[in-house]
Amino acid sequence: MPESPFPWLLLIPQLPAKPAYLRVKVWRRLQAIGAAPLKNAVHALPRRAETLALFAALHREITANGGEALILEARIVEGMSDADLRVQFDTARDADYEELTGEAAGLAEADYVASADIARLRRRLVEIAAIDFFGAHGRQGAEAAIAQAEDRARRHPDVSGPGAPALAPDALQARTWVTRRHIHVDRIASAWLIRRFIDPAATFRFVEGQDYQPASGELRFDMAGAEFTHEADRCTFETLLLRCGLGEDAALRALGEIIHDLDIADARFNRPEAAGVEALINGICAASDDDTQRLAQGSAALDGLYAHFTKKRGD
Repeated sequence: MPESPFPWLLLIPQLPAKPAYLRVKVWRRLQAIGAAPLKNAVHALPRRAETLALFAALHREITANGGEALILEARIVEGMSDADLRVQFDTARDADYEELTGEAAGLAEADYVASADIARLRRRLVEIAAIDFFGAHGRQGAEAAIAQAEDRARRHPDVSGPGAPALAPDALQARTWVTRRHIHVDRIASAWLIRRFIDPAATFRFVEGQDYQPASGELRFDMAGAEFTHEADRCTFETLLLRCGLGEDAALRALGEIIHDLDIADARFNRPEAAGVEALINGICAASDDDTQRLAQGSAALDGLYAHFTKKRGD
C-alpha cells in the first residue's frame, strides 16, 4: 500500500437489532484482529495492506448479516495524538503478553509439562504477535517465559539414579516397585512394562518423591535416586528396555519412541501416534487422582497399543 497522509483505518459499523448475537460476534472479531476502540463504536487499525484486509473481511461479514459499515482512511487532528493511539495498541498487547507470560511461568513450575501445552503457548504467541502492530515491550518477557517452560518440558524432575542394579532377571521378581505419586505418561508406561515383561508379580507403591528411603526388597523407578530412571537422554521406559534386555522387541521399541516424545518433548522420533496417546493418558489422569486406577486404565490402553504394533510388525 503506497504512503498516505492518513495513517489510520477506521471501521464504523451500523448493526441491525437482529440477530442479537451479531453485536457480540463483531465485538469479538474486533478484539481478535487487534482493533483499538475509539468513540461511539468506532474502531481503528494502523493503515496497512494486511489491516485493510482484516477490516474488509469484517465489513463483508457485517453486511452479510444485514448490517452496514464504513471503512475510512483517517488522520488525527485534535483530541489525541498518533502517539496516544499507538500507546493504546501497545497497552492492549502488553496485557495479552502478560497473561501469556503468567501461564508459561506456571507451567515452568509444574511437575509435568506436556508438549501440547508448549505448542499451545507458541500458537498463542504467534496470534498475539500478528496483531502487535507497534512492537509492545511485553513480547520479550513472554518469549523468555515460554522458553523456560520448554526447558522444563525437556528436563526430568529427578536426577538420574545410580543405574539399574547388576542383578540377574530372577532377582527382579516379586519385588515392590516404588515411584512418585500422581503417575503420568512415563511412570504409567514403565509400571505397565515392569508388570507385563519384567516382574509379573510386581506390586507398586506411590510415594512422595523427594528423600524417599527404600525398604528392603523395594526398587525405585522414575524418581530421585532411583535404580531405574532417566539416564542420558532416555526416559525411564527406555532405560528399562535397555537394562532389562527388551530392546529387541520392535513393538516395545515403538512404544518407547512414543513415550520418549511425550515425556522428553524433544520431538526426536516425531511419532504420529504421540498426540493420540497423550490425549488418552491425559483423559485417564483427569478422570482420577487414584494412582492404582490410573495404572489399571493405562495398562489396558498399553496392552492394546502393544497388540497393535505387534500385529503391524507381522503384517
